[in-house]
Amino acid sequence: MQKYVEGNLVSCLSAVIMKGTDVVDFKTWGYMDIEAQRPMTDDAIFRMYSNTKIVTSAAAMILYEEGAFQLDDLVTQYIPEFADLKKLRKGAKELDDTDTLENIPTISNLFTHTAGFAYGLFPNNPVDVAYTDQRMMGMESTLEEMIGKLAKLPLLFEPGERWNYSISIDILARLVEIWSGKSFIEFLKERIFDPLGMVDTDFYVPKKNHHRITTNYSPVDMRNPMTPGLKPCPDIMIGSILEPKNFLSGGGGLVSTMQDYTTFIRMIVNGGEWQGKRILSAESVELMHTNQCREGVKVKLPTWDMPNTVFGLGFAIKNSPAEGEPDSAIGEYHWGGMAGTHSWISPKANLSALLFTQRAYGFWHPFSHEFKRMVYQIAG
Repeated sequence: MQKYVEGNLVSCLSAVIMKGTDVVDFKTWGYMDIEAQRPMTDDAIFRMYSNTKIVTSAAAMILYEEGAFQLDDLVTQYIPEFADLKKLRKGAKELDDTDTLENIPTISNLFTHTAGFAYGLFPNNPVDVAYTDQRMMGMESTLEEMIGKLAKLPLLFEPGERWNYSISIDILARLVEIWSGKSFIEFLKERIFDPLGMVDTDFYVPKKNHHRITTNYSPVDMRNPMTPGLKPCPDIMIGSILEPKNFLSGGGGLVSTMQDYTTFIRMIVNGGEWQGKRILSAESVELMHTNQCREGVKVKLPTWDMPNTVFGLGFAIKNSPAEGEPDSAIGEYHWGGMAGTHSWISPKANLSALLFTQRAYGFWHPFSHEFKRMVYQIAG
């Protein structure tokens, strides 16, 4: 991994490797801030971006166990504002060119990104453009206000028809508020963070800890991201992490440390319990990494295809090993964030690992895949 730092492709890296729940290696490379030459520290704070989604999914599964909902419940049962949703007509160029839905999205569709919602990340259709123009995830909004804006826009496709990375986990965060009667962060702290001792995981960083924040960088050439060179970049989508905000993004807003997130992953690996604190049942964890999409649905992004991958209740699941990986990688479940915070769990190999940096914005990071291949190879 040192070559990526020396090659000026990433500012820093922090890695944990686990056999079962035992940490067998923890190492850091590089600088929290290149300009200030601040060496990477063990307690550095990272923008987690979409690694937040796994936490949000776990929060919803806590309420699933308590009977707050069933996976095949219609979303409109809890969010009646969605009763008049329509879908964009295939090939439509205008936002009002719509068809009537044949099916209402289910809660399971939200977990699996098959509900038909967009994200505003890929402006190749009028719905994504509208998400951006209307500041669907504007930091001035609340999750409740986001719902009001979403209800006025069509879905991209018929629910369940295909997979599309989307705002659906932010909708799930709002449902956690509805089901629990608490704000999203209150629920996360009471049911996940405090029991597990995740003291540095939140939607912002208190002033006393600002010196521990890792600077976020982007490639100097976004068209060719493996060109050496980095430049500091703003915190798009999640807003400033230096102070509290209204929008508690269940899809990408959390900050955390390697220690905190390793604790969360240990809980998942251990079947929902860690150090005497039961967060989820083993059955719920199993559901989270069991395919919930209908046959033939492909998990892919416009910028990255994930071959032989299916999706559970929060995790992507590999049905075949990637190039250079052993057969024990089959069944590995994983996800990451677009600033470079990746985590994965391989039940067959009894291996898990986390690799964090702050290099935005991308969904495919070569250093993460090379790291994973090496971990598998070294573990035998």
